[in-house]
This record gives sequence, structure tokens and C-alpha cells, in this order.
Amino acid sequence: MNANLDYDKIYEIRLRVGRPLFYTYDGGEGFLTDHDGKYVVTREDLKETMEYVSGYSLYSYEDEVRQGFLTVQGGHRVGVTGKVILDGNEIRGMKYISCINVRLAHEVIGCADCVMPYIRKKDWVAHTLIVSPPRGGKTTLLRDIIRQLSNGQEKEKLPGVTVGVVDERSELAGSYQGVPQNDLGMRTDVLDGCPKAEGMEMLIRSMSPAVVAVDELGRKEDFKAVEAVIHSGCKVIATAHGNSIEDVTHQPYFEKLVRRRVFERYIFLDKGDHAGTILGIYDRNGRPC
Repeated sequence: MNANLDYDKIYEIRLRVGRPLFYTYDGGEGFLTDHDGKYVVTREDLKETMEYVSGYSLYSYEDEVRQGFLTVQGGHRVGVTGKVILDGNEIRGMKYISCINVRLAHEVIGCADCVMPYIRKKDWVAHTLIVSPPRGGKTTLLRDIIRQLSNGQEKEKLPGVTVGVVDERSELAGSYQGVPQNDLGMRTDVLDGCPKAEGMEMLIRSMSPAVVAVDELGRKEDFKAVEAVIHSGCKVIATAHGNSIEDVTHQPYFEKLVRRRVFERYIFLDKGDHAGTILGIYDRNGRPC
């Protein structure tokens, strides 16, 4: 098989029963091959993969599998699809798994260096929204922003601040058994696997953060919680799907925040030649910074 791969540049590995195994990397996608050509995934491959990633104790991950994914040591996320088991309208579990998508976690320490001067001054942190299409690098950028805010920036003589993170899908911290596998800084507290809206309110009540960070705002409840965070005096750093400021303003819940000029910085990303390409940084009025 073609094992000569640069795993540092691979983002996803997909296994679908009866179809070729392919991977997504920085620049495109490729297929695993053997002497007969493209390697075709078998049901036994999926069974062995699930047993391996769960440490041969899949039952201990039942709650996570019910949500469609599990997070394993190293912060890697394993998404699954198959036959959903329902109890009324509630998902009770999943069986006959037919596809596994392994999303490999990549920390890029320092990738936020170029944006930090726009969102952090001595006594000021900007309410910031990071916008990008899927796999555009927004989570990776947010992770490093959190780290730098938390640790402080010694060269710029900027002290660290307390950051509260609601990591609903375990992608930011990549927690394994409650312990973050990614470096989010020394002053960061993480609520792992917690819905964003409830988590933001919990952090405000109990952890006194200076900054609250969340990935992928989307539900109505999320935006109500963002308003509660702002009214409490905390700063918000968040991400959203989109390609432009028009994409954001056309979403009903975002429109209200944009109209009120809540976010002081908008950072737009694109895949470009590689994930994390910065298209532009704008102020609350939509002017380039």
C-alpha cells in the first residue's frame, strides 16, 4: 500500500464500506492503493477501526457515538454514520456503522501571530468573529488565539487573561477523559462536550472568565447566550461558517448582532493554497483594518 504519506498534512481519512479509502490533505485528496489499485474498504475494516480507536471498549463511548462522533487521545475526532436507533424522537444509539471519518487534529502554534495585533491591545480584547468555509482553518486559528490570550505575549508585554472555552464537539481542546490534548494556555478553563448556550452561561456564573470562546455559532440559543456574555462584561471570540460578510448578515441570528455592531473585529479566512489563508480583517463598521 502507498504508505509514504506526510501525515502532518492529512486532515481527514474516510472509510466507507464497499468504496475506496480516501484521505483529504493540504492541497487535495488521494486514495489508498495496493497492488490491485484503489483499496476498497470492507466491513471488517470498519469493525477493527472502531475497536482500535475506542481502545477495544466501544461501550464506554456509547454516549459520544449517539452524537455521531467520538474524540480519542490526541484530540482526533472520529465521526460515524450508520443505522440510527430511535426512542420516539430521541436518538438512543447507532448500529451497522457504514462510514468512519477520522478528522486528525493539527495544532499550528503561532498561526494567530498575524491577527493578534488587531484583536488585543494592552487593556483591550475585541469581540471577534472568525468566518470561513468548512475546513478553512477557523478552529485552528481560534485555538491559537485562545492560547495566546491565555498565556499572554511577553514580547508585547501583554498579560495573560482567563479564558473560558465551551468545547461542544471536543475539537478545540481535544479533551481525552476530561484532559485537554491541545495547548489552550495556562489560564484556560474548558467545558468539554457541553452545548454552547448552556456552557457559556455556566462559565459566566462559575469561572469569572475575561474571555469566552466558542466554535461555530448557529442555534438561536447560542446567540442569546452571546448577548448574556457581553452584558456580563466578558469578551467573546467565536467562529461561524461563511465566505463573506454578506453570508453572515444574511443569517437571521447574526444579522441582529451585526446590525448592533457587537463584534469589533471580523476575520475572514479561505482555503486558498492552504487552510487558514486570511482574506481580510474588518472593524465593526465593515471597514478593513
